[in-house]
Parts: sequence; structure tokens; C-alpha cells
Amino acid sequence: MLLLDYQNVLIQSLLTERFSGAPPVSIDQVVSDFDGVTFHLSTLETKSKILISIAVKCFKELLQYGAQDVLEREYGPYITTPEAGYDFSLIIDLQQLPEDAEAREDLVRRVSLLKRNAMAAPFERAFDDFAQRQEEAAKYTSESAPEGVAEGGEVMAIHYRDEEAIYIKASHDRVTVIFSTIFREETDRIFGKVFLQEFVDARRRAIQNAPQVLFRNEPPLELQGVRGLSKSTNGEIGYVTFGTVKNVASQY
Repeated sequence: MLLLDYQNVLIQSLLTERFSGAPPVSIDQVVSDFDGVTFHLSTLETKSKILISIAVKCFKELLQYGAQDVLEREYGPYITTPEAGYDFSLIIDLQQLPEDAEAREDLVRRVSLLKRNAMAAPFERAFDDFAQRQEEAAKYTSESAPEGVAEGGEVMAIHYRDEEAIYIKASHDRVTVIFSTIFREETDRIFGKVFLQEFVDARRRAIQNAPQVLFRNEPPLELQGVRGLSKSTNGEIGYVTFGTVKNVASQY
């Protein structure tokens, strides 16, 4: 199985080189990432200052779920006014880098994780909500629990692609993450279904402690009442549900 890195490798490589003491040079590079995310790395009036900007299709939705707080926590003093055409920007002054080598490496790592950290906001909110609901549910039996505790929290929708989305919902015993998928071509549907079904079958075969995984063409119950869901007419739309169980989510 191919495991993709969380960080953007090109950004990591470029910053590692710049942070190593190499002579400053002009930079003007656009970097494309998965899911239509775009980075722009450039130097400003001086070659020693690097501007890193990111454009994310669903950034406004991420802001609703706490992305600004997460980004301020991770990048604090490096945050600057967003570059025109981008959603969020950082500025790194090569003349004011941390003196400690480990601190510089950590800064490279954090900047290369910019997309990951922005996308993490709704997940962090869901796990925080899960912890609160778990604590609240412990006060009741299953029969006496108030309706709100049993039903769980809001469904957070992240439309990270034109026709696909991620849905995240916390309840008292799990955090459920649902990916909607769409395959227009018949061949794509066949290969896509085989690939997605592998998530389900792999757990049955060997990873019994892994989170529950379900695949279906119709929206799962967790998405009842969610607006904008498309109906599958030829099996082109699918939903992959990952249920993060109590003992896993509590490690967050």
C-alpha cells in the first residue's frame, strides 16, 4: 500500500534548503497539491523574506469550524495579510530564524503541514465535542439519556472538491467521518468500488480493532437532514463511512 506524506514535500525541500544557510535567491513558485489546493512561494522586496500562501476551495467552511484558531496556534508570529487570490499567508524572515537546529526543523515541518493543519480544524472540533458528549453521557443510562446526548452533534460539511465532500459528526461514543465520492465513468465506478470495498474487507480480515468502515451508494443515516446531497442514479455516487470508536477517539 502506498502511504502518502502529510506534508507538502516540495515546500519541505525548499525551506530546508533555505534554512540551511544557502545564499538567498529570488523565489516565485506555484505548487499544486491534492484536492485543488494551491501554494505560492515567493520572495518580497528582499530575498531573505519568503511569503508562503495557500488557496483552499473550502477555506470559508474551515473558518466556520475553527481554522483561524488552529492556524494562529500553529503559526502565530509568522501570519501576515493574505496574498491577493489566496486564503492565508505566512512570511518567514531568513534573518530571524530560530537559532536552535531542532526549532528550525520544526518550523519547516509545520509550514509544510499548512494544508493539513487548516483541514484539521473540524476534526479537532469533533473530537472536543466527542469528549464533552462522552462525559455527559456517562451521567445517564442508555434509557435515561436526553435526546440531544443520544443523537450527537452537528454534521460539519467540508466541500473540498466540486462534487465531493467530507462530513464529520461527533456523538457520545464515536466520531463519524463520511467521504462522498463520485465516479462518472463506468470503468471508474468499477475500479472505485473495488478500491473502496477494500477498506471494508481489510478490517474484516486482519484489523479487527480498526475503526468501522462502511460503503454504500445511498447517504447514511448520519446525513439525514443534510441539504445538497445528490442522489445516485447509476451508482456513480458513493459514501464511505469511518466510525472512530471510543477507545481510539479518546487518545486524541
